[in-house]
Amino acid sequence: GKDMTMSDDKVYNFSAGPAMLPCEVMCKAQAEFVDFRGLGYGLVEASHRGPDFMAVAEAAETNIRQLMGISDDYAVLFLQGGASLQFAMVAMNLMIPGKPALYADTGAWTTKAIKEAKLIGETKVVYDGSTSDYTVIGDVAEWPIDADASYMYLCSNNTIYGTEYHFFPETGDVPLVGDMSSDIMSRVVDVNRFGVIFAGAQKNLGPAGVTLVIIRKDLVERVPKNTPTMLKYSTHMDKGSMFNTPPTFAIYMVGLVAEWLQQHGGIPAIQKINEAKSDALYGAIDASDFFLGAAEPADRSRMNVCFRLPNETLEKTFVKEAAELRLTGLKGHRSVGGIRASIYNAMPMAGVSRLIDFMHDFEARNG
Repeated sequence: GKDMTMSDDKVYNFSAGPAMLPCEVMCKAQAEFVDFRGLGYGLVEASHRGPDFMAVAEAAETNIRQLMGISDDYAVLFLQGGASLQFAMVAMNLMIPGKPALYADTGAWTTKAIKEAKLIGETKVVYDGSTSDYTVIGDVAEWPIDADASYMYLCSNNTIYGTEYHFFPETGDVPLVGDMSSDIMSRVVDVNRFGVIFAGAQKNLGPAGVTLVIIRKDLVERVPKNTPTMLKYSTHMDKGSMFNTPPTFAIYMVGLVAEWLQQHGGIPAIQKINEAKSDALYGAIDASDFFLGAAEPADRSRMNVCFRLPNETLEKTFVKEAAELRLTGLKGHRSVGGIRASIYNAMPMAGVSRLIDFMHDFEARNG
C-alpha cells in the first residue's frame, strides 16, 4: 500500500474532552516531570506553598490575563469541581432575593445549570432551544432581558449540538455569566462585557481537574453570609486560589498552554487558524449531499463540528474506518448520535485536512 511517512503515522484525536493538547506542551511537561527545572523532584511532588509552584501559578495567571486582556477589576481563580460545580456556585454567589436569574437554554449544559439554579432561587428561561432540538441559537437581541435581573447566564459553545454564539446579548447593568468551557481562548472575547466567565480546563486549556473562573471583583460581595466557605468566590479570591491545596499539576499544564498560545501570536492568531479549520470542514460538509451539518449554519460552532451521514450503519463504519486511519474520537455524543469532530486550539490544520481527505474517500466508496 501507501508509503507511511512519519506524519502519516500521527494520531489526530478529535475527542470532545478531555481533548488533545499541543505536542510542545506535552513534551515540555514530560521533560520536566521527574526533575522540575533543577528542583531534583517533580512539580507534582512540590508544596503548593513553595516558591517553585507559587511562581508557576503566578506565571499562569499573568499569561491568562495578557492573552484575554483581563483588567484588575477581575479576579482570576483556579478552582476545582469542573464547570458542573460552577452551575451551583454561580447561583449561590450571585442570586439576589427578589431578582430573577435569567438563563438561555442552548442544550445539555445549560439545562443542568438551570436545574441547579432552581434549587437556589427564582429562575427565568429567556430562550428555550429545545423547541428546535438545540440546533439554533437565533437572534440574541430579541431576548427579554429584565433590567432588574440578578444576572444573565449563557453557555458560549455547546459541544453536543455543535452550536456557538457569534454575538452575545447586550445586558446593560445585568452581569453576563458565560460558561466558556469549550471555546475559551479560541477567539477574541471582550471580558469587560461579562461579570463571570468560567471554563473547565479539559477542552482548550489543559487537563481535567482545574476550572478557570474570571470574576468581576465587585460581584464577589453579593454572596450570602451562610454560604459554605469552599463555595464562596470570596474565599478563593482572598487567598489567591490557595485556600486549600489547588490542583497544582493541572494549573502548571494550563500555564504551559497559555505560554504556548503567547508564543504562537496569542488569541487573534489562533482565532484565524480556528476559522480556517472550521471553514474547511464545513465547506466539505456543505459541498456534499452525503454529509449533513447538524446545526443551523448561522450558529455553527468552530470547536465542535457535528454532522450526519445517510444512516447509522454508515456512521458506525465511518467512525471505525477513521480510527484505523488514526483519526480518533469522531463518534457523536451518545444523546444525539452522528459524527462530531472537536477541533480545539491544539488540533492542527493537518488533522482537519486528513479528516477531509478521508471524508471524500468515504463518500466516493459509499455515496
